[in-house]
Amino acid sequence: MRQRVEQSESKHQQRRKMKTMLFSALLLVSGVVQAQSHLDQVRVSKTLKVCTTGDYKPYSYLRSDGQYEGLDISMAESLAESLGAKVQWVPTTWKTLSDDFVAQHCDIALGGVSVTLKRQQIAWFAQPLGVDGKIPLVRCADKAKYQTIEQINQPQVRVIEPAGGTNEAFVHSHLPNASLTLFHDNVTIFQQLVDKKADVMITDASEALFQQKHYPQLCALNPEQPMQYGEKAYMIPRDDMSWKQYVDQWLHLSTATGDYARIAEQWLGVIK
Repeated sequence: MRQRVEQSESKHQQRRKMKTMLFSALLLVSGVVQAQSHLDQVRVSKTLKVCTTGDYKPYSYLRSDGQYEGLDISMAESLAESLGAKVQWVPTTWKTLSDDFVAQHCDIALGGVSVTLKRQQIAWFAQPLGVDGKIPLVRCADKAKYQTIEQINQPQVRVIEPAGGTNEAFVHSHLPNASLTLFHDNVTIFQQLVDKKADVMITDASEALFQQKHYPQLCALNPEQPMQYGEKAYMIPRDDMSWKQYVDQWLHLSTATGDYARIAEQWLGVIK
């Protein structure tokens, strides 16, 4: 008799545990359902919050009149238009980009953002828009001196980079012996090379090719053979699958219809 009572109590406890587990699972599912996707937030608010640095031509540049321009700026406006929304620009810096994103200051971050595993830890990336990579930007008169990492990684070589971001990270990782200066302005930094206040700037091939058009004294070295592989993509909040699928589909259609190529041609030249 005692054994039957114990068995009955044991079954009752098991049922209570099962009910508790089921209730917890329902709460978890309910929480996921209630967490509104950025897709729905943008559709309801009619506002697309975009984090961008505004200092990285040809992707994102804040003009003196307070207006943004660039390849990714035009793409952000296209994304907002597809949702019947307007863009709200959220200024950020390369040093604070990840922190601003984790703090949920924006729905998407763009403006020449490079894909890195460190950024992937706190955010998702939409499908990559293209392959890029780190190359030296130098005075054309000195281009024979700075063709390789070995040539640049010398104490007498003055490397200049904007603070934060992947350019500085590359120098710390691959050029530890070079003399590094962190410059406060990513727009006027190129004049430092022209004025011989620095020798080399490591940057993405796309930026180097763009800037050499505006600074005839500067040359982008070996853009077809970068020192480090890279990709450009838009950062989106982690764990928001509905938003990622929408952004990816919008990018796919923009590429397939030629809209992206038409915008990119204005800033990068013909996209192959």
